[in-house]
Amino acid sequence: MIVLSPEQLRVLGTLLEKEMSTPDYYPMSLNSLVAACNQKNNREPVTSFDEPTVLDTLEQLRHKGLSLEISGSGRVKKYAHRISDTLNLSNRELAVLSVMMLRGPQTVNELRDRTERLHRFDDNEAVESTLRKLMERQPEALAIFIPKQTGWREPRYMHLLGGPVDVNAVEELIPRKISSPDGERIQNLELLVTELRSRLEKVEEVIRQLT
Repeated sequence: MIVLSPEQLRVLGTLLEKEMSTPDYYPMSLNSLVAACNQKNNREPVTSFDEPTVLDTLEQLRHKGLSLEISGSGRVKKYAHRISDTLNLSNRELAVLSVMMLRGPQTVNELRDRTERLHRFDDNEAVESTLRKLMERQPEALAIFIPKQTGWREPRYMHLLGGPVDVNAVEELIPRKISSPDGERIQNLELLVTELRSRLEKVEEVIRQLT
């Protein structure tokens, strides 16, 4: 089984995310890849990689068959991932893995919201179906279900590309609630959106049954 370091997960997850969200700017230059790895939104935790770190990580991924260097028409080298070829994964599976690689353990609602730019899931059931495929994958699973913990509203899921997950210590992987007023407001809005979306799905299902 492929086991990746935190640096490898961040670089690979970033390449995958950018291919799916901004294909016009993919493959990526080293400069743009470093900036994307270290961006402050959609990254947990936030990193401060420098160019040598990213270059070294790309070389490690290349030896694992997960990245490659592409020579363009200009002098700037470009980099791309090969995870879809190496592991034979669908776009929906790649979208889910990318978010978990970049943001850690996720709920179904979080995955549906945060994969919006990568792959559009029709409903939560579609996300759960994709997660089941990752968890039931042979010869080894690529994701794990994490039961609801104290203080959690929902159970979560986590990829296994970084090796086995210690469920008892998984709370350390969950970002603490932001204490600033703006942070709290954003988190409250995110929770409200996910709750409203869940309610809307239920209403739509009732309407479908009545028509």
